[in-house]
Amino acid sequence: MIEIKKISTKKEIGRFIDFRTELYKDDPCAVPYLFMGECDDLDKKKNPAFDFCEAEYFMAYKDGREAGRVAAIINHKANELWKQKCVRFGYFDFIDDVEVSEALINNVKEYGAAKGMDSIIGPMGFVDMDREGLLVEGFDTMATMHANHNFPYYSKHLERLGFVKDNDWVQQLVTVPEKVPEKMEKITQMIGKRYNLKAHKLTKQQLLKEGYGLRLFHVLNECYKDLYEFSELTDRQIDNLLKNYIAIADLNLVTFIFDENKKSEEHPDGEMVGFGVSFPSFSEALRKTKNGKLFPFGWFHLLRTLKWHNTDTVDLLLIGVLPEYRAKGANAILFDDLIRWYQKYGFTKALTLAMMETNDGVLSAWQYFESATVKRLRSYKASL
Repeated sequence: MIEIKKISTKKEIGRFIDFRTELYKDDPCAVPYLFMGECDDLDKKKNPAFDFCEAEYFMAYKDGREAGRVAAIINHKANELWKQKCVRFGYFDFIDDVEVSEALINNVKEYGAAKGMDSIIGPMGFVDMDREGLLVEGFDTMATMHANHNFPYYSKHLERLGFVKDNDWVQQLVTVPEKVPEKMEKITQMIGKRYNLKAHKLTKQQLLKEGYGLRLFHVLNECYKDLYEFSELTDRQIDNLLKNYIAIADLNLVTFIFDENKKSEEHPDGEMVGFGVSFPSFSEALRKTKNGKLFPFGWFHLLRTLKWHNTDTVDLLLIGVLPEYRAKGANAILFDDLIRWYQKYGFTKALTLAMMETNDGVLSAWQYFESATVKRLRSYKASL
């Protein structure tokens, strides 16, 4: 017998998060997501996405035992922008039982239909900065805290329930070269001279107190505006991202491109036209925590990775260059600078952000490196 319960209390949310961790405890490639971060994302008072989203969370029980979970999410801002009436399903995890997966999806459908929606898509988070897509290739590669990881049977369940592919993303594993590729170095020097574009490092004071962090995400909004299901980040969302990511980042691993032809009183360094944000991979550190929790000793493993880079892999989380500068080859400036820091820190591999399979402009950036596609994630869609 399958029973579905709507959950809302702090204790229930904790079980909602822990269910996934326990489901994957024997998967050698899975990592627990950071428990505190998951709590904040699901908290309707803390997550700024709830300024324009609404959601409910459900747990499935089979014969009285936890068997699955799902979030039903409506992003009204994205729906309005993309002229659609979609309910999203996210945080979707379940045992290999079609009755369980079907019951969970049916609850999302019922929730969406009651709100006037006519289609369902997922797995998706509240916004584009959240994890999105179902893993359909790359089950044997190490997961990260920034992307979904799931068992192979998930996609079979969705396809059996009538879902079809809506979008694919790919992730590439790049070998960090021993030296910057000669062609990239020449391009960097050439466009630096021709267009006066330069790599810049910024301080936390500049990013958090002097408005540069806000400028970073305004550039991101412009770069990402045409991407699948993206909706512009609000200032509240930006403040949240600055607090949770930029405030703790090793800024040697964060590079900005400035057009120094556009210096002004307001922008004495020039106009910010691109950025690259990377972090050392926390995957191994998270595996050493107790279910992704910081206490009692989880914080130590994460701190070691953040401060002393005791990993051979760096995660490229965000890359953005304004279209008119991308055409000038400005991406080379980012990689030229970042590679030098990866070499200093001893990183030998870089895992890219999830990139849309149709985004040729971004995918072509890896042509200078030894790289391979190691993961593919897919969103699915169905009518209600």
